[in-house]
Amino acid sequence: MPAVNYRLEGEVAVLTIANPPVNALSLAVREGLLQGLQRAEQERAVRAVVVTGADGTFAAGADINEVASGLVLQSPITREVQAQMEAGTKPIVAAIEGVALGGGFELALACHFRVAAASARVGLPEVKLGLIPGAGGTQRFTRLAGPQAALEAITSGAHLPAARALELGLVDELAEPALAGALALARRAAAERRPLRIASDLSERIRDVSPELFAAFRRRLEPKARGQLAPWRIVDSIEAACTLPKEAAFAREREYFIECRDSPQRQALVHVFFAEREARKIPGLGAQVSALPIRRAAVIGAGTMGAGIAMTFANAGIPVSVLELSGEALERGLSLVRSNYDGSVARGSLTRERAERALALIQGWTGYQALGTADIVIEAVFEDLKVKQQVFARLDQEAAPHAILATNTSTLDIDAIAASTSHPERVVGTHFFSPANVMRLLENVRGKHTSPQTIATVMALARTLGKIAVLAGNCDGFIGNRMLMFYGAEAEFLLEEGATPEQIDRVMEGFGFAMGPLAVRDLAGNDVGLAIRKGRRLPPDERRSPILERLVGEGRLGQKAGKGFYRYEGRTRIPDAEVLALIEGVSRDLGIQRRQIPDEEILDRLLHPLVNEGARVVEEGIAIRASDVDVVYVNGYGFPAYKGGPMYWGQQAGLARVVQTMRRLAPTHGARWRPAPLLERLAASGKGWND
Repeated sequence: MPAVNYRLEGEVAVLTIANPPVNALSLAVREGLLQGLQRAEQERAVRAVVVTGADGTFAAGADINEVASGLVLQSPITREVQAQMEAGTKPIVAAIEGVALGGGFELALACHFRVAAASARVGLPEVKLGLIPGAGGTQRFTRLAGPQAALEAITSGAHLPAARALELGLVDELAEPALAGALALARRAAAERRPLRIASDLSERIRDVSPELFAAFRRRLEPKARGQLAPWRIVDSIEAACTLPKEAAFAREREYFIECRDSPQRQALVHVFFAEREARKIPGLGAQVSALPIRRAAVIGAGTMGAGIAMTFANAGIPVSVLELSGEALERGLSLVRSNYDGSVARGSLTRERAERALALIQGWTGYQALGTADIVIEAVFEDLKVKQQVFARLDQEAAPHAILATNTSTLDIDAIAASTSHPERVVGTHFFSPANVMRLLENVRGKHTSPQTIATVMALARTLGKIAVLAGNCDGFIGNRMLMFYGAEAEFLLEEGATPEQIDRVMEGFGFAMGPLAVRDLAGNDVGLAIRKGRRLPPDERRSPILERLVGEGRLGQKAGKGFYRYEGRTRIPDAEVLALIEGVSRDLGIQRRQIPDEEILDRLLHPLVNEGARVVEEGIAIRASDVDVVYVNGYGFPAYKGGPMYWGQQAGLARVVQTMRRLAPTHGARWRPAPLLERLAASGKGWND
């Protein structure tokens, strides 16, 4: 079957992109479109053209494999197809069903008119791969919708609903089906000899734009895009659309596209893109293992985490029962759910109708009577092994015989929890991250007896819930928190030796983390961190810093107490001389001579242990592959995606360099600095994680 099908509907030539699964603009598609457009232009019987996509999708952008290989630049490139569209003398209408994203939407923007189905979504999400639109997207979008809308949509990579695209002037009509509406518009445009609307020639929305619009947007962007390249180049390109002649502005976009395409950030983000897809593949879990359908869920515990998990199911259209032992605790949880939805509506991220629809799917119960109809039961009670074991012992009696029994533990032994039931094969860890209705990561954890079907079910469920899932093995802390233990401990040792909380957080935020490790501690609660630490088993030669315990002893619990590693005014953190005095006291008690610690040392001592422990996690089979570790840290722990994750970053920095740092510090800093055997082997051989 050709990549582009050409057929006639009366006097209208219909070009249908047929490149499953998402109709990416591969070389074959670009060739087919160019040939079809040229044929339609030459045939006298054709008075108009409609471009559409097969199987309910217009086109979801460039073929990412061609971007990586460079084939995306082989002629005809998308710009040549667009040039043919704009040079044509007959109306060209895009019929958009499903999605038109990236290069697919850039193609639609070069058509004279656009008709979309009400359910369609459009957008330019290239920023998520470290790129900017490279085929006139920043230029045509800005000319059609204006610079403010372009800045908001393209720097975020947002997928715009068709109704919003209509409001902005990005599409001309909504119709069901879109193809019928596009055919009707094409015939009208031809019959009326309607002027062809070439987006690249429009100027009304880009005249007399104040420079302050761009200055203000850059100030807003700074906290979110610090250290990144693509978002800033998008702003520059949109500003060029408003300040430069057409040809120069398009040339500037191409220049910025090439700069981004060739940057290490783009390579790192492409790595993350493929890593997230690779994480779905579970060795030994073949097509013969089918996932159970999840039609109804139950969550035990209506605290912050339980409420967020319930919202996650409701947002996916799955009815969910929330269980608490007292009516008071249940009402607190349901009030939190309502408050969260009200906040989303107030921010404009959710319509009131959708919020009410989701709320209607959440039912509260006191007791276990609602469990019998649930296909999955997720325990989200306090992080205490005995409490969780008591809950799971009760599930044997109350849950449906087929139900998946999941625990939201972030650190505890899955097998010890499963031992409380007579069906350990149905027990699995589902570690949601807080806030569960926002965070994208779901760390699924298999125990010794977890069945293949149980694993298949929770991995499939993650996609239904809009989560990115990674399967972890069972150990203290699984993948993410096991590694985080070393990261957090090293931050405290750096404090003992002479660093300050603000220096450590500044260095890590400068690297790209949204928050430094000590600011994160304050946010999560220092008392919570201390309780988790006390419950963990450490090697006999491993020491703990007393700093956290002393902070908690003085009531410095973090943001919720108004003081922790910092003093807080609202959510604003302020360096506190009392904390520095406490830390200096710890240093004196331990006989440590404080010193000035260079920023580079802080970076190495916090990141290299992450890489090293990640290597142990992979070698022990806790993580299936190194890239799974990257997926966990990018989506769950704030590691900057444009750095690729700790394992990717370590390989780019040089595994041999990581080993050298570990060996240099091991004699004075203890067992945590012994290089992992896998890391040593790879460094010695010059190989990478996938070699």
